[in-house]
Amino acid sequence: MSEPAREIQQVDVRVGSTANALQPISSAERSLAAGPAQWLALLAVAAAAIVADQLTKQVVGRTLAVGERVDLFGPFSIHHVENSGIAFGLFASRTSFVIAITAVAVGMMVWFFARSAKRHPILPVGLGLVLGGSIANLVDRVRLGRVTDFLDFEAWPAFNLADTFIVVGVAVLFSTLVLADRSDRMHGARDGDTALQRR
Repeated sequence: MSEPAREIQQVDVRVGSTANALQPISSAERSLAAGPAQWLALLAVAAAAIVADQLTKQVVGRTLAVGERVDLFGPFSIHHVENSGIAFGLFASRTSFVIAITAVAVGMMVWFFARSAKRHPILPVGLGLVLGGSIANLVDRVRLGRVTDFLDFEAWPAFNLADTFIVVGVAVLFSTLVLADRSDRMHGARDGDTALQRR
């Protein structure tokens, strides 16, 4: 008699479980949508960025006249400049266009966050900085038609804290998404190896 063929069982690798801890949840079925904790973190970071930017602009506007400069060290100075464009003076003569583009960008960021906030725990920080900086400058453009720039390194157009938050936030977002994708690939490969070993 030939030895009976062994049954090959298909293993379903699952991560986590439902609220009753009985039915496992597949990693492919886990929701990445933002929950209350992610929204709270995003709003806290964005609000802090907006407040910091608006306060520094108020201080500069009340302390220095437009065009006035205070040299601090090396090429760095506080230089009161008014700018109707986006970051670092781009599109300075197209205020309405800049407002529209910024509003669309803010909407897209919120939409992306609502769907993908749980991809990485640092995502609310990076996106909060970008969102806060964008809204801070958007408020100034809608209210005044311009923004106040004051951080000047001579060789680079003057900018403000909102611009800084946007640049730092984009760097954090890029690093976060790269790390999240790498982690997903590593988990996928590990799960595949585990499934092969169990067959």
